[in-house]
Amino acid sequence: MINRFKFKGELEEEWLKEAGLSNLFGESSGDSLESMVFLSTLTRTQKAAVEKRVETVTQTMRKRNKQHQIPDVRDIFRLQNDSKGKVCDGSEPSTVRTSENKNETHDGTKGPKFSLGTDEQKSLLEDMPSSDTDINLEISFSEQAANLKESSAGKMYKGGGGDTLLPNFRLPKDKTGTTKIGDLAPQDMKKVYSLALIELTALYDILGTEFKQQKAVKIKTKDSGLFGVPLSLLLEQDQKKVPGTKIPLIFQKLIAQIEETTLETEGLLRIPGVSTRVKGLCQELEAKFYEGTFNWENVKQHDAASLLKLFIRELPQPLLTVEYLKAFQDVQNLPTRKQQLQALNLLVILLPEANRDTLKVLLEFLQRVIDHRDKNKMTLKNVAMVMAPNLFTFHGFGSKTIEQSEFVMAVGTANVMRFMIQYQKLLWTIPKFIVNQVRKQNAESPKKEKKDKAMKKLLKKMAYDREKHEKQEKTPNDTDVPQGVIRVQAPHLSKVSMAIQLTEELKAGDIVARFLSQKSGNVQTLKREEVFLYEIGGNIGERCLDDDTYMKDLYQLNPNAEWVIKPKQS
Repeated sequence: MINRFKFKGELEEEWLKEAGLSNLFGESSGDSLESMVFLSTLTRTQKAAVEKRVETVTQTMRKRNKQHQIPDVRDIFRLQNDSKGKVCDGSEPSTVRTSENKNETHDGTKGPKFSLGTDEQKSLLEDMPSSDTDINLEISFSEQAANLKESSAGKMYKGGGGDTLLPNFRLPKDKTGTTKIGDLAPQDMKKVYSLALIELTALYDILGTEFKQQKAVKIKTKDSGLFGVPLSLLLEQDQKKVPGTKIPLIFQKLIAQIEETTLETEGLLRIPGVSTRVKGLCQELEAKFYEGTFNWENVKQHDAASLLKLFIRELPQPLLTVEYLKAFQDVQNLPTRKQQLQALNLLVILLPEANRDTLKVLLEFLQRVIDHRDKNKMTLKNVAMVMAPNLFTFHGFGSKTIEQSEFVMAVGTANVMRFMIQYQKLLWTIPKFIVNQVRKQNAESPKKEKKDKAMKKLLKKMAYDREKHEKQEKTPNDTDVPQGVIRVQAPHLSKVSMAIQLTEELKAGDIVARFLSQKSGNVQTLKREEVFLYEIGGNIGERCLDDDTYMKDLYQLNPNAEWVIKPKQS
């Protein structure tokens, strides 16, 4: 019993480190202020998840008689609120200070509101008219689950799947813009990862499902080649051939080869290629692919499909990773389909970039196959049943996992696969409540102010140097921008700076179009789909805006941001 508890304590210790809370162990006191800021942005359910893990680790470390004593995280939360004359003891429903003026910040000054306290979230949940198929991204998923549990109303769209049609889930329009994975700068994505891990754990806690983060297993792997090579190593090889490659070249080529013939072939992905020929092709690819001497005319469509599935199966670590494969499988056990989708959304965010990018390309390809189901007879259900074993079968967990009812596991993982294909566009969206928590952390971090000043100085210098070089006239109001007007900079375009009057209907796409229409002597080399408006600084590191972002609403959320048009980083 003690050993089992000790093992659990080690897992929880790893969890805290993954969540960016390793300094709670007293090992890195220099980051304590940053941790205080981070903890202050958590919701009630997120705090409960952290407290639960800290308590387990504390007890484990006491049994080990370790010298380092972990502070009780509830004392930290209590300390944060004591300074405001309000105590949060774990049962307190409010996690973020609320004010009569909802735009009042922690220091009493007026400013944008980034996140809601739990009371406010509950109120918003009760007052906001929404359909059962609307995915609410403004309120923490775990808070929604807790509210649903308390009201005993969460009975619709029961999990399990079967042959029933999947609900037509949709994302209500957000005026401040939808944030997709890849839209945020790395420093903000690091915060997103930590928050997503805590939120997923809190959601599983509320729903009574144990969240198990598996330990990575060490296995012997090839250090070169195509099949059976770690994804990271494969990309290193590919990037020597094609710099900037994010998806394995062999993976891209196999998909292209399948699509080259036609996606209307009956039984596509289901009917296997001839095994002896597939084996021979695999060996030949290993020897000739990078040399460019492989003859693709010899590869039949069903052979290419078999090679694609073989590539996924042969990865030394699963595409969904060892750490989260079990969590992906357990999604099928969550009570409602909406909660299953929410959990999958958080799990996709937690995947390493290479795995996530490769999964995205795979899911997009599978959807294209399904789009031709009238001819190829490959419905969503059929494609999911065929592909699930390739993603969810991993023998590194030992025989006990494999010996479970394989039929039950196959049906369950096929249902998860259906979800990933059907709702893939939703899965790559970063929930607004997490983005708002990141904004709150950035706004309250003392280090952020210095970075913002440096960024502003750099951006102004870029614009000034470019304008000076091109001898453009400088108006008296370039530095004194009137209220309701923003200055947008575009150092890569012929018109490098423009004052833009904000209106209720002005969108980010309108601003980009206005800049691209301003052609001068310089040749316009960038295409419309290559350039975007970015929100930089203020309470965000850097965020690429979708074209439907209403600029006045976003400006009110982040009035200190700089606005820059530039190509999206590939």
